[in-house]
Amino acid sequence: MRVFSLIILVAFLATGCSKFAKVQKSTDYDYKLRMADQYFAKKKYNQAQQLYEELFPLLKGNDKFENVYYNFAYCAYNQRDYMNAENLFKGFTEVFPTSKRAEEMEYMRAYTYYKQSPKVELDQTNTSRTIGLMQAFINTHPGSERNKEATEIMDKCRVKLEMKEQKSADLYFNLRQYKAAAIAYENLMNNYPDSQKGDEYKLQIIKSYFLYAGFSVDEKKEQRYQKVIEQCNEFTDRFPESKLKRDVERLFNNSTNNIKEIKNEQVKTSA
Repeated sequence: MRVFSLIILVAFLATGCSKFAKVQKSTDYDYKLRMADQYFAKKKYNQAQQLYEELFPLLKGNDKFENVYYNFAYCAYNQRDYMNAENLFKGFTEVFPTSKRAEEMEYMRAYTYYKQSPKVELDQTNTSRTIGLMQAFINTHPGSERNKEATEIMDKCRVKLEMKEQKSADLYFNLRQYKAAAIAYENLMNNYPDSQKGDEYKLQIIKSYFLYAGFSVDEKKEQRYQKVIEQCNEFTDRFPESKLKRDVERLFNNSTNNIKEIKNEQVKTSA
């Protein structure tokens, strides 16, 4: 039974391939275009793409060219060839700037970058590019019904960029490069001032400076613990309702006590 089914499948594919080959060889371009549109409608994007590509230079200036260009771009997109799709969506807006489809093409160009946005650990150039193009789309089309989705996509991209930056700061901290970690967390707070994790980042800054002070030479410990105290005060001012206040208070008290011990040692040494 399996062998019979396989034979039927092979025969079906062979017939399909034979039919497509005949379409490709045809010199009747109207017929070829009709078949390309049929393949496109049936979501056979690879076949449609090949036919559109052959017709592309022949139909430039023709009233059918816009629809061919439009479908050709979506053939690439629907086959997940996002780099080529991006180029075609962009090209459409340049060739047909006044088309009713131009707005859609601008949005889809930005969306192809979103589709190429990788997981957090990898380079986020496409994620940043998505934000830039989506914002440009919103600015250019303030009344578009696509703006809600564009804004949501931008928010998702910003979350991903924030996570990427946080992982970098966490890496410094885990490698015990505490000064670099503190600076990285400070940059993170500056880059994402409205983040819901703001108090977490601030606590990590305090921890980083506290540990950095602890590993410092004796001559610099007092000054660096003072830096921790300043950061603790900033935390209290900025996040008065944070659940992390106790952790901050503990680091504040430890830093204060460490400064007292340092000063006591200084008195003993000078006596």
